[in-house]
Formats: sequence, structure tokens, C-alpha cells
Amino acid sequence: MSQLRIEDLNRIKAEVLHSWQLDKRRQRVRITVHMGTCGISSGADKVLNVLQAEIEACRRKDIAFTTSGCAGICNREPLVTIEIAGQEPVKYCEVDGEKARRIFEQHVIGGQPVAEWVFARGWEQTEKDFEGPSSPIADVSRHVRDIPFFGLQKPWVMRNRGLIQADKIEEYIARDGYAAAAKALFQMTPDDIIGEVKTSGIRGRGGAGFPTGLKWEFAARSAGDVKYVLCNADEGDPGAFMDRCVLESDPHAVLEGMIIAARAIGSHQGYIYCRAEYPLAVRTLNTAIDQARKMGLLGQDILGSGFGFDVEVYRGAGAFVCGEETALMTSIEGKRGTPRPRPPFPAVQGLWKKPTILNNVETLANIAQIILNGGQWYAGVGTLRSKGTKVFAITGDVNNVGLVEVPMGIPLQQIIYDIGGGISEGRQFKAVQLGGPSGGCVPAQHLDVPVDYESITQLGAIVGSGGMIVMDEDKCMVDVARFFMDFCTDESCGKCAPCRAGTTKMLKILNRACEGNGKADDIQTLEKWATIIQDTALCGLGQTAPNPVLSTLRYFRHEYESHILAKRCPTGVCRPLVIYHALEDQCLPCLQTVAGYDAGGYEVLKSFLPELVPERLMTKIENSGCAVDLARFSMMAPIQNNSCTKCVTCRLGGAQVMGILEDIASGRGKPQMLDMLTELTDTMRVASECPVGKTAGDIVLLMLEHFGDQFETHIRDGACPGGICRVEPVYHTICPLRAPETDERRR
Repeated sequence: MSQLRIEDLNRIKAEVLHSWQLDKRRQRVRITVHMGTCGISSGADKVLNVLQAEIEACRRKDIAFTTSGCAGICNREPLVTIEIAGQEPVKYCEVDGEKARRIFEQHVIGGQPVAEWVFARGWEQTEKDFEGPSSPIADVSRHVRDIPFFGLQKPWVMRNRGLIQADKIEEYIARDGYAAAAKALFQMTPDDIIGEVKTSGIRGRGGAGFPTGLKWEFAARSAGDVKYVLCNADEGDPGAFMDRCVLESDPHAVLEGMIIAARAIGSHQGYIYCRAEYPLAVRTLNTAIDQARKMGLLGQDILGSGFGFDVEVYRGAGAFVCGEETALMTSIEGKRGTPRPRPPFPAVQGLWKKPTILNNVETLANIAQIILNGGQWYAGVGTLRSKGTKVFAITGDVNNVGLVEVPMGIPLQQIIYDIGGGISEGRQFKAVQLGGPSGGCVPAQHLDVPVDYESITQLGAIVGSGGMIVMDEDKCMVDVARFFMDFCTDESCGKCAPCRAGTTKMLKILNRACEGNGKADDIQTLEKWATIIQDTALCGLGQTAPNPVLSTLRYFRHEYESHILAKRCPTGVCRPLVIYHALEDQCLPCLQTVAGYDAGGYEVLKSFLPELVPERLMTKIENSGCAVDLARFSMMAPIQNNSCTKCVTCRLGGAQVMGILEDIASGRGKPQMLDMLTELTDTMRVASECPVGKTAGDIVLLMLEHFGDQFETHIRDGACPGGICRVEPVYHTICPLRAPETDERRR
């Protein structure tokens, strides 16, 4: 393809906008399947195949088919958008193959939306508002902006969400793509660009929050003919997926931001450091780079301006520490990714000791809009020191899981309860972890805090790159701190002793507390080590590793004291600290309770339960129950509900025991099955890896010992003497932790 000029951008934009217009003679219908990683993992690829097959089978030429990236609300995927000429667009959620066929038949072909499956109408982008007659389903469906998840957002970084195909550069151009790059190349000097970015007030969205314009200014003033622009796409925080979605959905926004940055500092080479665990993002990026090169938007003499700049994708090997800027640069240089002391800072001496700027995906995706609309426009949203919007990945114990872009300064409560839809399953909010392993938790009493850099930092957390993990009342905050410390310990590069040894020391103390072996001075020791690491670790990741521990100590110190001093986990998460009691007046016994006691086999089972319980149990079996039925029930609880399937002994052994008991109960039993039951339960007790597997067969053994005649009768007569086993069982049990349930069997 020949090199583009500015007038070519305008021509391509006009052509694509015309092709997007629907009319009844040429292109009547357009189907869009949202194909981000979240959608694909939920089955969007299968939905896509079904719809493509339906289009091919009907042989209609007026149906256009397209794809787009993540639509934002990830837990409602797969999403499909149907546009028909003269009608308001309709979005369907949680679409599967069967739904896709009916949607195609009734809506695409018949023109009538499937009202009961409609998620929303219209587009969240105001410039795409539909002008025409009212939708036939307007009374029974909401406009997408009337849904708080979308209506309270301000999509600037994600302005193209759901509208364009990531692998079609022409569609990005149609949305004013590369217009900002053209403006920067032809109408602005490097100082003009830096001034506009400084005026916008945008701060780095990767975690540190350093002013972007100031960073660029330092690099521009650094002497050197060779300079580099780097994009940090090594998104490693647990629960974070902001960068992935942007790269999968709108990669050219990042490339355009890098071109403008390169022009500002005088760079001619850039690298995008993307984690290898993002295969779709890497593939999409490489496609975008190839397209930009072919159109002359990367490479020599971009748009005929005389300025050249090119980009390569460098795949990270999965080290979390490579998210730190100097470690990332060391990794690109082909060395082991470990941090370097600063100063000198990268703007002076970075990649290959040349002046370098490093910005993350979200920061760069903002740049084109800032240049196109002006720094004052961007600074008009946000707070005094935190300008613009911020993208968050909201996940955890919340009803709406997904990617949200909100104005800086929005109350945290509004994100969690209005946009996020509140806490799942009606539970109470406890805390939200902000900033990943380098951040901290914000408890319920501070839900009214405005989300900006300064306010969040004052609470002991950080905005970070945008991870937002919501936790309900059932989460143990000591266990949460242990999880993040385990992550930091595992991901420490080991270069500096404070991080290498200090995180190991803190993790050892947290493990000890969660296992019931805490010492009286453990809290003070944790605080001492946290201070040492913060003050002496080499890089920012090491210095912030203690943050989750310090913030949970700040707001949930009583949980640490309960673990260490009372040897008790208030939420019941840390199993070694949970004490189980049989409820003598209700338990027959409860299998959830039985499965929880420390493994010790059948003899321990008999000594563990109060004598009253076995007596009541025996009496019930003798008078009105069935030992085979109870044995079958006893395997349902631990195996079907609790088995993690990690060890083959529990996974296969439990299934075999359950199968034999089902055969005996249904009249298909054979005499040798009784010996097989004993052998299998003995094997599980010895070889299973956890108490659930080891004790799963204990009540089977108890029933065989005391009611072996009932098993023999089932096998001999091919039927249950009491007729109990003929009914498909649905059991509920009473447990100290599940008081509302009942021990009666419901048919």
C-alpha cells in the first residue's frame, strides 16, 4: 500500500463512515459479536460460529457480520449487538448457541427483538445516539446509558469500545484515528506537544502517578541522538485487566500515543513490553503495527512529514518485577529483569543507557485525545491534582465484574454500589483492595472517599494501575494479606536483601498466624520488617510490598489479634483455626462438620462425635432410616460439594465409592462390592492429600460395621427394604456454619 497523506486519512474516514450506514437496499442488518478474552472464555467464539453458519445458510447478502472487543461488563458475556436499518441497536447478553439461533431467526430475519433476552438498547457513546422512531421494545428494555454500569462512566480511553474491529485500521481512522498524530507532526513543535500534555495534568496511569508532561520534558532536554519510547503492557497485578482490554480492542490508540510521544522527545524507536500471557493482545498489537507500517503511519517519513518512528513488541517472560521501569528496560536489553538503582533516572539514562520515557497503556491511549481536543479539555474533568478519567478493573465479590472508566474524584462507593451493582449474594461490604500487591485495602468506613491519588494514598492504599478487588464480610483480612505477601515473595527478583529476606520473614509470620502458631509479638515484628523493607528496598515494588499488611493492620488489627492471641479466625477462612462442634440436638451428624475435623480415620470419628449423636443416629437408622441411603448421602457432601479434584485418590476413589453405593441402592449391587467399599475407603484414608478426602468414607465404614445386614439385603433382594432408596435424593444438612438448613431429606 502506498504511503498515506493527511488527505488520505480524511478520505478513508469518509469511506468507512459511509460503509457503516445501514439501509434497506444495500446493507440492512449488522451483527456484532464482542470478542475480547472475557467473551471468548465465556463462549463468544461458539456464538460467532453459529451466527456465521446461519448467515451462510440463509444466503442473504444484506447482512453484515463484524466483531469488536470487550464491551466492558465482562460477567455478562458473550454479548451480541444487532443493528437493523431504521431501528435502535439492541444488545443481548449471556448469549449461547441456542439463543444465537433464535435471535437470528426472530430478530435478524424477522425484525422482532427477542424481548426477554434484551440487555439494553443503543450505544453508550453519545455521538452514536439513534435518531428515528421509538424502539418496539422501549417499554420493556433500558437504554444502555440508563444502566448505571454504563451511564456513570466517561469513556475517553475506551471511546471506541464496541464500535470498531481492532484488526481494521480503517475503522480506527474513521473514529478520528491518527488525526492527533497528524496534528502533532504538522502543526505542533515538540515543546507545543509537551506543553499541551502538561496543561492536561495527566499523571502516569501505571501506578506511580508521576506527571506525564514533566517526564517527557526531562527526556526531551536530555542530550543524545538516540532516544526511546517504551510502553509498559506488563500488567501483572492480580485482578487487573485494564491494559489487556485496551490492547485487544483499540491497539492503534496506543500506537498513536507513542508516535506523539516520540515526536515530543525526538525518538525514532519504540518498544511495547507486553506480557506473554496475553496472546490475543500480542497478536492484535502485531497486526496493528503491520497495518500502520503498510499505510506509512509507522516507519520512515510518517504521513510525508519527514519524521520517522517504528515500534516493536517485546514479549515479557512473566516476571512481575519487570513492571518496574528499570527492570523492564534491563529485560529488553536481553538480561535478567532486575531493577537498577536510581539516579540516573530513565529520562536521562534508560534503555541501553539512552534517554527513555516509559508510559503504560492507559496513559498513552489518552494522548491522542489530549492533542486533538486540547489539554484544557482534559483538565476540565477530575480534581485539582488528579485530572481526567481512570480505568478500573472491578472484580471480586461484586455483582458487575468488568472494566469501568470513571472521572477522577468519583466516590468509591459510587463505583462499587452503583456501577458495580453492590456486593454479590446480598452480603455486606468489608473492604476493597486497590493497587494490587503494591496497594492496600480501603474499609467500609471510608467508602465515601473520592478516588484520586492523594485521597487514596492517605488511607494507606494507592490508585495503582487500576485493579479493584471487592471483598465481602466472609473474607479474612489476615489471609488476604498473606495472599499478597506470598505473591510478592514469589515474585521478588532477589537482587536486594530487604525485599528477598524481608518479604520471606513477613510471609513466615503470616503463615504462622493463619495456622494457629502465632506468637505474642508477631504484630510488632511485622510492623518492624515492613518499615525496614519500605526504607531500604531497591525498587518501588519492593518498597510497596508491605502495604497490604500495613493497611490490613491499620483497619483490621483485631483480626490479627484474634488469629495470634485467641487462635481463632473470625471468618472461618483459616481452617486450622476453626473449631467444629457437633450440635447434639440437631446433627445426625452433619457431614460438612465431619469433613472438617483433622484427619485421623474411623477411630477418631467415633471419638470425635458426642456419644449422644451416634446413639440417635443408630436409633434413626433402625427405626425409619436406611444405612445404604445415609452412606450414599455421606459421600455426596464431601465429594460432590467439597472435592477439589486435585488428587487422583479423592477424585477417582470418591467417584468409585459413590458409584458402588448408587448400584447397591438401586438394586444393581453384587456381594463383592462390600469388600470393594472397604478397600476403597481405606485407600482414600491413606492416600488422599487432605482431611476431606481422608475422612470422606468414614460414615460408609460406620454404616457397614453396624448395619452390614441392610447392605446385604439390598444386594440379595435387589431393592431397599424400606423403599427409601427408590427416591432420587436431595439432601440438606445442618452445620454450625449453616444454621438455616435442615437435616431432613426433601423429595
